[in-house]
Amino acid sequence: MTLHAAATPSPAPVTGTAPLLDVRDLNAYYGQSHVLHDINLHVNPGEIVSLIGRNGAGKTTTLKSIMGVLRSRTGQITFGGQDIARLPSHRVAARGLAWVPEERAILSTLSVKENLELPPARPGGWTTERAYEAFPVLRERGHHLGSKLSGGEQQMLAIVRVLRSGPKLLLLDEPSEGLAPVIVQGIGRIIESLRADGMSVLLVEQNLKFATRLADRHYVFVDGEIVDEVARGEVEARRGDLLRALSV
Repeated sequence: MTLHAAATPSPAPVTGTAPLLDVRDLNAYYGQSHVLHDINLHVNPGEIVSLIGRNGAGKTTTLKSIMGVLRSRTGQITFGGQDIARLPSHRVAARGLAWVPEERAILSTLSVKENLELPPARPGGWTTERAYEAFPVLRERGHHLGSKLSGGEQQMLAIVRVLRSGPKLLLLDEPSEGLAPVIVQGIGRIIESLRADGMSVLLVEQNLKFATRLADRHYVFVDGEIVDEVARGEVEARRGDLLRALSV
């Protein structure tokens, strides 16, 4: 599938500021299946970048590879100028990356308050009070079990739990999936506030409207490859290409 004359994404630009995250020639495997093919992408400090493509295109696998959850991979992954490709996931997280998976991974048998207080807040991380200020419904649901929350409430809780670690880069996997528009808008405002605070975000999305409203750049995935890169200023002219990528 050719979406653009220059389908190969450009390497990280040579500027005075190095990329926060730089992924070079990433290949990943599930058993004998080669699922990611020479992925090259970067995220700059304070930037929101989206990965766009249909289910099974390789977006979530890319996040798992970056976090060290999927270890069957080759290539170079640097974060803050340091090689993290050989680190286990807990050491990747300790470097300042945080991942909210699509399944949200909250502790369903604990209350909202316990979910928020169990991971100790690190310097620069969100306090419980800040979480309540961002999502007041979590204060109202403070004594409810995670399993009793709506999908939107679970997503809010999942996001603020990882923000307690004070990450430099937040990886979000389909944060808008299945949620009411008003909840999606609230999550979008939080993501924008994180950028205003200097945090970077790598966002996996199929909701094109949500992704293009937030992200500075978009990498387009098809069958385990990045086939295009679209800047914010190109979105309107390239919207048809982006929509086709979601339907291939």
